[in-house]
Amino acid sequence: MRLGLEKEGFKVVTFSDPIEAKAQFREGAYDLVLFDVSMKPIDGFELYRQLLQVDNKVRVCFITAFEIYYDEFREIFPKLRVDCFVRKPVSLDRLARIIRQELEIAEEQAGS
Repeated sequence: MRLGLEKEGFKVVTFSDPIEAKAQFREGAYDLVLFDVSMKPIDGFELYRQLLQVDNKVRVCFITAFEIYYDEFREIFPKLRVDCFVRKPVSLDRLARIIRQELEIAEEQAGS
């Protein structure tokens, strides 16, 4: 995935351990963070909650193999601002389009 996204022109930093990702995370360092929902020892939702304490403006997109129902997600996690969920399997072309859309939304919101 990293190599494919780099070929699409993105600068990509990857971590296989969410604890290491949290330790390396810095405010304003990333335009968008992609999380797999199913990670160990902490899941993607918990990692996002923890990263918000460092940078409360970071955009996120969750990748999951499971069906996510947005209304249920919002009930369970009412304070998490997440609109981007990608269901696996996903092609690199589609993922790149989704990332570009999310980055465009971020630019528009920053300009408002």
